[in-house]
Amino acid sequence: MSLIQYVSAEKALQAVNSGDRVFIHGSAATPVHLVKALQARHNELHHVELVSITTMGELDFDNPLWRESFFVNSLFVSAATRSVCNTLDGDYVPIFLSEIPRLFKKNILPIDVALIQVSTPDKHGYCTLGTSVDIARAAVDTARHIIAQVNPRMPRTHGDGFIHIRDIDSLVWQPAELPELNYAGSSNFTVEKIGEHVASLIEDGATLQMGIGNIPDQVLKNLTGHKDLGLHTEMLSDGVIPLIESGVINNRRKKLNPGRSVTSFMNGTRRLFDFVDDNPEIRVMDIAYVNDTSIIRQNPKVTAINSAVEIDLTGQVCADSMGTYQYSGIGGQADFIRGASLSENGLPIIAMPSTTSKGISRIVPFLKEGAGVVTTRGHVHWVVTEFGKVNLYGKNMKQRAQALISIAHPDHREELDKSFYMRFLRPINTASVV
Repeated sequence: MSLIQYVSAEKALQAVNSGDRVFIHGSAATPVHLVKALQARHNELHHVELVSITTMGELDFDNPLWRESFFVNSLFVSAATRSVCNTLDGDYVPIFLSEIPRLFKKNILPIDVALIQVSTPDKHGYCTLGTSVDIARAAVDTARHIIAQVNPRMPRTHGDGFIHIRDIDSLVWQPAELPELNYAGSSNFTVEKIGEHVASLIEDGATLQMGIGNIPDQVLKNLTGHKDLGLHTEMLSDGVIPLIESGVINNRRKKLNPGRSVTSFMNGTRRLFDFVDDNPEIRVMDIAYVNDTSIIRQNPKVTAINSAVEIDLTGQVCADSMGTYQYSGIGGQADFIRGASLSENGLPIIAMPSTTSKGISRIVPFLKEGAGVVTTRGHVHWVVTEFGKVNLYGKNMKQRAQALISIAHPDHREELDKSFYMRFLRPINTASVV
């Protein structure tokens, strides 16, 4: 392999022109160094569109200095982009996570420049997309120009993330610690009870999908006595490491990728990044594969654990917005809820505290005006709070409402009962029905 030529971020970012659409690698792989170098050119650029899913690290996309330079068109709103995406200088594209690669490949959102972060090249010249293959695979496959931040702290991962340096237009050497998320010690009584209820539904031989956060972490802590669990999940976190090391998660019963844990991206601590480094037991795959319902359903007893902002009495789940305020995105919830429901003996689960941190009920008569429905009432099955677990599948509207009220916080059940009566038991005034 010939001598690798590295350039400065400032020189590499000269490839971005006004009017370009720029892809930003996400999650722990966010190329912070490259993004800051791009933002430093704000006086030279106009109407550059930035597309990404979750971005992490010390980045500010809401600075008034570059409002005229950059438009943030988010495919999944996160903390770094939340403010600007709810202004005139940003927006959100509602889409299933599994279908985002199609936007790039079908030239619906063609990428001019891709900013990625990769592991160091091996002796054959291959880097990897490291912690986040997800939608980045399609972005690098279709982008007109690729700029890579090469980071020796980025783990080399197995799966779909390999990219040769000859396919990268500019290489920027920049060692940096990856942004970390750590939910250890964040548990409380509510989370512990939810974890217990969810874990009680999970059978030996189940294939798990779960994200990061205190609830998934607590569920995993309750699975140490299980056997032959599998892992096929869009996101991987530290919580799975003890179960893999102890053999509880061994992927023995999976029909696809037996013996291998499958994910599309990961968020966690340095322990996780070191664990997955050059680990053939972990396969980091294209999101179009991982989140494809036809793939998900082939594994046995797929147990998908997702959360919600609020759920109405008929079972409609809002998970991406607070009324009209865009908080996150559709993500992979719909992909896995449907995939799990089609899996043999699968379990789609919505798990959430019964109230917000301010004591407001998450189980509500009606979703807030403008709220987005991520999981429809036709897709929802199990709903879990700290007060219990109910299965809405096959239940009519009145039965669903009564079941949900039974796991609402006791302080709110009387009001919910009144809403139940007004909606379902009061005689309908047919004259008011169009």
